[in-house]
This record gives sequence, C-alpha cells and structure tokens, in this order.
Amino acid sequence: MYSIPENSSREYIIEALRTYGPTLKVLSEDLRSDREIVIEAIQEDGRALEFASKDLRSDRQIVLEAVRKIGVSLKYASRHLQSDREIVLEAIRSKHRVWHGGCALRYASEELQSDREIVLEAVKSDGIALFAASEELQSDREIVLEAVKSNGTALSAASEELQSDRQIVLEAVKSDGTALSAASEELRSDRQIVLEAVKSNGWALGDASEELQSDREIVLEAVKSAPEFLEDVEDSFKSDREIVLAAVESEGSVLEYASKDLKADRDVVFTAVKSNGWALGDASKELKNDVELKEISKKTFRPV
Repeated sequence: MYSIPENSSREYIIEALRTYGPTLKVLSEDLRSDREIVIEAIQEDGRALEFASKDLRSDRQIVLEAVRKIGVSLKYASRHLQSDREIVLEAIRSKHRVWHGGCALRYASEELQSDREIVLEAVKSDGIALFAASEELQSDREIVLEAVKSNGTALSAASEELQSDRQIVLEAVKSDGTALSAASEELRSDRQIVLEAVKSNGWALGDASEELQSDREIVLEAVKSAPEFLEDVEDSFKSDREIVLAAVESEGSVLEYASKDLKADRDVVFTAVKSNGWALGDASKELKNDVELKEISKKTFRPV
C-alpha cells in the first residue's frame, strides 16, 4: 500500500491513484467521498471501490466503472446495486488477467443468482460460478455442462443427479481430473472416464474404483501426469519397468518408490538422474559409484 505525504497536492494524489488505485484507502474521508478522486482510483483497480465512501459505493456510474474493470469489485457495491441486473451482467462480462468475470456471481443478489441468463453467462466465464448459483440452476443440465467445460471442479456444485450424468462427468474430468471425486460411484468405475481423469491429473486415480486402481494402462497414464503417485500404487507396479520409467522420466526423485531390482537397473537410474540428480541417492550401491551418473547428478540435482 502506498502512503501519501501530508499536504500533498490534488495533482500528486491523482497521479498516485493512477499508479495504484487502492491507495484510496489512506486518503481522508473527504477525499474518499470525492467522485473525481474515486473514479481515478477505480479506473486503475476496480477493487479500490472498497475504500470509497458509502454514498459512492451506492453510485451507479461509479460501481459500473469498477465492475467493468474487475468484476469482483461487485463485492463492495451497495446491496441495492448488487441487485441491479445490468451491473451484475457487466461484472460477469469483465475481462481480467486473474479474476474471471464469473467469480462476481457470488456477490450478486439471491434473485440474480437464480436468473438463468446471468448464471449461464457466469459459468461460461468461470465454471466455479456454479457454486453461487441457485439450487434449481445447479440442477440445470445445460448450465452444469457449460460450467464443467470451463472448470471441471464445478461438478462438486452440481446436483446429485447430474453427478451421475456420464457426458457431464466426462467433460468435467477432461477439464480437471480431480473432478472425479465428485462423480457418482458408478462413474468412478467407468474405465473411459477414469482414463480421461488420470490423463488430466494422475492424482485422480485415488478416487477411482479399486478395480481400476489395478488397471495397468490407467496406472501408467496416472504416473505420467503425477509421478509422485508411484508411492501409492500396488507393489507389482513398482516393479513394472515401463511404469517406473514413465514416472522417473517426469520426476527422477520418485525412484525412491521403485523396486530394489529397478533401482539397480542402469537405464532406469540414468533416466531418473537425468531428470533430477537427487535420485542417485536411491540407486543401488553399485550405481551410486557410477562415474557418469555422478557427473550427471551434479548438474541436475534439485532438492525435494
């Protein structure tokens, strides 16, 4: 947060706000009630609305300006304006490198969180907005499908019925494999769905059925995207050369979880050390003294 020297000129203050809008916080109450000053602040960062006077947080023009800049600025608007359909739509449509407009739905009135058009637009911007939608709209198939395409984890906010919808769950796990945890028990036993989930995020394997956690192809895909999961797979897979190679190629330090035989396999250890020199510490005694491997280890060593 910037500070403003006492007795600063109005021009100085305006320049400071143009550099960092939330500097508004340190200004006097009179200045935080000054429309020109507040507009300068929110044009730099809409969230500076938080520090505007109560009257200006109820000013429709100022709030519109703020939410167009950053949609989540809606949080600081008066309740009356959080119920204003145009303002909420502008918030949802805002573009920001970090804050997607859909996030603003959580600050809209309950009435607008039940507005189908608004919610549909919000989830297209950011699927997480589904968590702020009304219960009725969390059961709306079109809305939920759009939400999980945008962000798979939105599946957790969907109705139980839609968590059992194969198409919706498939789209969700393609977007984010961890969405598998919200799928119905039946679909967590669906091979295609689990395979798509672990391709997206190997840690999803922990939410698959026991039978599929023993499926070699699925385990292979899982350790490719989450090599650390090698620790939790069945012992037979820790002796599987192809699976261990796939894991250590991505992160060498997971050689720690490989079988004794594979820790003595030069090709496996070479691949691991090439990825992370740390792995040499888990190799067999003979390979720890391998001159070439020791040289590579020095170059690639990364603590874990």
